[in-house]
Amino acid sequence: KYAKFSIFYYWINSLGQTTSIHNRSENVPIPSGKENKTATMSYNHRIMPLESTSSGTYYCKVKWNDIQKTGKGVFVLARDTGYIGTSYKWEILVTLTVLLAALSITATALLLWKRK
Repeated sequence: KYAKFSIFYYWINSLGQTTSIHNRSENVPIPSGKENKTATMSYNHRIMPLESTSSGTYYCKVKWNDIQKTGKGVFVLARDTGYIGTSYKWEILVTLTVLLAALSITATALLLWKRK
């Protein structure tokens, strides 16, 4: 009875709209001696590519003939900014300040030495 089932993947966006992603039917053979025992199986589904409009809660639902079970869902926040590299503004500012200070000290020392 429970060897045949369907798996449905869907997501609900921030506006509450449900979008079907993928579904498939399974027919899992039950080995002899394993009847009437609980079994756990994993079924993964990868959603690619994600876009900035892909934010929402993703669900998996399994349906047998008379029963259906839905997962707790996984919230995904997708942004389109991508990777932002490190800013080197502070490093450049510190390097420039140290360089100018070193030149200033050297110039002052040369002026004082020339005066003597």
